Amino acid sequence: MHEYPTIEACVGNTPLVRLQRLQGDTSNTILLKLEGTNPAGSVKDRPALSMIAEAEARGDIKPGDTLIEATSGNTGIALAMAAAVRGYRLLLIMPSHMSDERKQAMSAYGATLIEVTQEEGMEGARDLAMAMQARGEGRVLDQFGNPDNPLAHLNGTGPEIWQQTSGTVTHFVSSMGTTGTIMGCSAYLKKQNPDVQIVGLQPEDGSSIPGIRRWPQAYLPAIFDAARVDRVIDISQTDSEIMMRRLAAEEGIFCGVSSGGAVAAALSLSAELENAVIVAIICDRGDRYLSTGVFSGS
Repeated sequence: MHEYPTIEACVGNTPLVRLQRLQGDTSNTILLKLEGTNPAGSVKDRPALSMIAEAEARGDIKPGDTLIEATSGNTGIALAMAAAVRGYRLLLIMPSHMSDERKQAMSAYGATLIEVTQEEGMEGARDLAMAMQARGEGRVLDQFGNPDNPLAHLNGTGPEIWQQTSGTVTHFVSSMGTTGTIMGCSAYLKKQNPDVQIVGLQPEDGSSIPGIRRWPQAYLPAIFDAARVDRVIDISQTDSEIMMRRLAAEEGIFCGVSSGGAVAAALSLSAELENAVIVAIICDRGDRYLSTGVFSGS
């Protein structure tokens, strides 16, 4: 009998496409890795599946168990999908100001949502997750300290970029939230070529960009190693949103706010470089943000 894949097989192997217009007249090539094509719509499908599959392989968890995670959005949707695929109950803790699409997507996949206030934020969500685990209510996957998170990018995203660029990538640009993407890709790409420049994005002080954070020192993700990032660029919410809207209208690439920031950073890098091959991560799709009104701005 013919063996057909499950939806799990559709995670990863995402397209890498070039900008056609926004880069202007330049000798550089700017490439976008379209992670919104993953089944649950973001780059976080990779670590979500990795964290569950690896824990299951070690015997730490088994189908039917309850998993707990603090998430500001994409990881929650990805984990809800992965938990549905592999047969787990999932409790998700998130700040109440996340977009309706995100909350409804998590619920659609069967996850139970627990909200904390905007003031408590992700720090409060993470604290509550650990408290619930201590009470025996489930197992925290802990995307922030779980090596199976960057492993997904060390084994998947990084090798894909290397192969898709035939080893010509010179600069890698990624927003930094949980930091799994930039850690795993940095480890792989620098192993292939130590000269590849790894550029991370964080929001300017006062800017609020979903999925990107300036973490207080006490909450810095345990998986984060600053030595793996060559340069950090501060990006404004305004510039990110403008570029996000331009990507949709001028390139036909419909993505979220942090991806707009990644492209804005890639273009600012491009202005300093010649004959570079710059790869930016487009971490999700724009439809996840429609209810926030961000696409109706001017």
